[in-house]
Amino acid sequence: MTNLSADMNSLKKKYREIFLKSSEEIQHQIEKLKPYDACQKCEATDCDSKNEDKIEIFETFPANCEYKTWQKAVVKLLNGDISKNIYEKWMKILDYRQNYKCAGCATCCKLACSEFSYDQLKQKAANGDNFATQFVSIFIPYGSKEEARAIYPEYFELLAEKLDEEEVYFYHCPKLNEDNRCSDYENRPQICRDFPDNPLSFLPLACGYVSWKDEVEPTSLMLHSMLEIIDFYKGKIPD
Repeated sequence: MTNLSADMNSLKKKYREIFLKSSEEIQHQIEKLKPYDACQKCEATDCDSKNEDKIEIFETFPANCEYKTWQKAVVKLLNGDISKNIYEKWMKILDYRQNYKCAGCATCCKLACSEFSYDQLKQKAANGDNFATQFVSIFIPYGSKEEARAIYPEYFELLAEKLDEEEVYFYHCPKLNEDNRCSDYENRPQICRDFPDNPLSFLPLACGYVSWKDEVEPTSLMLHSMLEIIDFYKGKIPD
């Protein structure tokens, strides 16, 4: 599993580096919106005296405080311009995928994985989940993990390691013929047509979209890190 594991470890290292850079950039934008000398201008008497240099975005402020207004401006920035920029760049990445083609390795058909069991997926489908509905319409579970592992041992171990904190279930499509071709290609569901729809997914080296993944990976990691940071700030900033 040397090559795929090395790729995963390299990806983790890159992500840590990019995450720190993204965090610094967002923090810089937040600081640019921060008011200064607000406490000196404030006439409130029921507010604890603060060292303004140490005031942070996660603190609780009175409703009429300039720092409360700052918090609202930051949330607006996170939900507005920054999120819009992330979405636009992500859509460009997905559009760029059209420059690449499936190589016919059929690994995505032979060894699909999910953190959900087959029963859970069927329940999600019954509740209206579109992805689950499509998934259970074509994929069926392997009888055992050993059966799945035999298909592609190296890739199996990588997928299992990727989701090492969760149970992993493996599936295959019975419509795949002996020539590794779909026997019902024209009627394949959208999830098959769109695969891979995430450039941060781990792909087998034979996949025709590996070059796409490698090319857009730095930008994808940056966008993913920014989404994580935005969610963190929005969850911590008091309403």
